Amino acid sequence: MNNTTFMGMEIAMRGLYSSQRGMANVAHNVDNVNTPGYSRQVIRQEAARPLLVANSAGMLGMGSDVVGIDRIRDTFLDEKYWSEVQYLGEWEVKSTIIDEMQAIYNEPSENGYTKIISDFYSALQILSTDPSSHSIRAMVMEKGVAVAKYFNSVAKHFDHLQEDLNNMVNAKVSEINSLADQIRELNLQIYNYEVMGNKANDLRDRRTLLVDKLSKLINCSAYEVETGLRLPNGEMETRFVVTISGKALVDHEEVVHLKCESRKDKLNFEDINNLFEVSWEDGNKLHVKSGELKGYLDMRDGNDGLMGLNGEKSPDFKGIPYYQRKMNEFVQVFARTFNEGIIDADGDGVLDKISGHVDGYTLDGNQGIRFFTMLGSDGKPVSSSDFETFLLDYAAKKGIVDDPDTDYDERLLAGYGLLTARNFSISFDIESDPVNNIASSTQPDEAGNNENLKSLLGMRHNPYMFTEGMPEDFIKTLVSSMGVDGQQYMQAYKIQQGITSQLTNRRDAISGVSLNEEMTNLVKYQQIYGAAAKMIQTFSEVLDILVNRLGL
Repeated sequence: MNNTTFMGMEIAMRGLYSSQRGMANVAHNVDNVNTPGYSRQVIRQEAARPLLVANSAGMLGMGSDVVGIDRIRDTFLDEKYWSEVQYLGEWEVKSTIIDEMQAIYNEPSENGYTKIISDFYSALQILSTDPSSHSIRAMVMEKGVAVAKYFNSVAKHFDHLQEDLNNMVNAKVSEINSLADQIRELNLQIYNYEVMGNKANDLRDRRTLLVDKLSKLINCSAYEVETGLRLPNGEMETRFVVTISGKALVDHEEVVHLKCESRKDKLNFEDINNLFEVSWEDGNKLHVKSGELKGYLDMRDGNDGLMGLNGEKSPDFKGIPYYQRKMNEFVQVFARTFNEGIIDADGDGVLDKISGHVDGYTLDGNQGIRFFTMLGSDGKPVSSSDFETFLLDYAAKKGIVDDPDTDYDERLLAGYGLLTARNFSISFDIESDPVNNIASSTQPDEAGNNENLKSLLGMRHNPYMFTEGMPEDFIKTLVSSMGVDGQQYMQAYKIQQGITSQLTNRRDAISGVSLNEEMTNLVKYQQIYGAAAKMIQTFSEVLDILVNRLGL
């Protein structure tokens, strides 16, 4: 009896071990079929080292060995996914936020601007038919309050939304830092495991999933860098690096966090206080090019590329500051026109002076009353005279002072820059005594004179009040422009959604677990196991005959 018989048992035993490893790998794949980020694993099986036959007849095969378990992954698809999902995150945020902004305008509706301004001018029209009516004057005052409060409400909601976006910026920065820390910990675990020649497949899956999440938050790149050293299994030692705009967020075991600091100065005049500026923790400037963080920053700071108050250019995007600025522009022009009668009356681009509310006479014969002013520091409307003082003081701060080259109207015109949608209000004079202080007449002591009201009503249909046309045209243009932007953002989002879905499907086709395939493999390994067991049983019977029966 030679060693060939025992070699056969050894080969069969290797078959048992290989099939056992294969079935265990199938079980691992099936258990993780729904695990996010999991990559299908396959055993790497090779022929065992053959044995040289003594009589020089050749080499005798020794079965097979499982030399490793490979993680099925396409690096190109991963990098492609990371480069596309960042834009998905950006446009998803922008399309969601602009929907919220459109809801703030509440147009068209029974409570929107068109209905409110129409009711105000309708009340003025009714008053023109009976200028001495006390009840109609009170109604005009109430409708004026509704106009002012509409703009106050829109501005207030924009402020709240900007604050919410600011908090989201802070939350996203914290999330980015947390993901960076988790990637660093996985880097160390993977390195400590693989430096001994092993494969950390499951840990690598967890790290790839973290990069998937990170790439949706901010533009990042992730790759492995060879160090030049060789591991015991013959592979090159690598270090994992994650960068943002070329600067390393994670460099193997080193992490540089991002930080949020409150701005010392506002970027935009329309901004609320204490908005966060995002930068690297080591003080370097951060360049955010895409991702959810980019979406929140653009919607929070975007002012159509205007130069900011702190000397930096605002994002070239129409965010909350842009729409706040447009609302401020409306109330400034509208109030200036209604109060002072300063308007481009004939479309030649030169402002003219016609009869405004200050030019009319009240029931008690007074003149110079402004219908619209602003809210004071106490939250109450200021008087017409105090408002005039504020306007002239504001103009002086802007460098427009009372001198022979500057007329009164020019100073007032500049002073209306003080008025915003936040502080827009009817005057204290109108609120406290609408009966006597609404100026309807062009002559004193003529209760039935409605000529000044006709002048005020005529302003509504002046196509040159705004670049966009009449007051309603301005708001309609603003709302429709926002609607068009919203459609573009949603279109961009759906395009990116389609691209990333396609990449996800391609990655799943390669790395995902197919239950049909795994069941096929299970049957295959089961049959191999049974065949190997049968071989061992056969060799056992042969040995029994040789040892126990052959000599009988």
